[in-house]
Amino acid sequence: MRDRTTIAAGLIVFAALALFPVWWNIVSAGSGSPPELEIPAGAKRCVEDKAFMTARHMELLDRWRDEVVRQGKSTYTSVSTGETYEMSLTKTCMECHPDRDAFCDRCHAYAGVHPYCWDCHMEPKGD
Repeated sequence: MRDRTTIAAGLIVFAALALFPVWWNIVSAGSGSPPELEIPAGAKRCVEDKAFMTARHMELLDRWRDEVVRQGKSTYTSVSTGETYEMSLTKTCMECHPDRDAFCDRCHAYAGVHPYCWDCHMEPKGD
């Protein structure tokens, strides 16, 4: 019966260590609201609607990469509008969103993701 205090202390330490990630997320959580992105000047619409691009733009870019590199396909027909676009990060996407820091990096930092686009692509420089 003398081991009660040792067992209780061990359980408290175990519970603290097991629940540390939960408490850390609660304490270090940000504002919770996504960054507001500015609509590019002169841009009418994106290749797909805003909801699709917000949720699935990386899937689209991965598909573009595979189709361009492996199949030699170079045009994309939008599901939402039926318009055709060149499948190119730098020529299509960066044409309307030229400032990587203000557009791409703000959302990626908020989401805590580190895309590898710029491992292969060169970032276009402004005029």
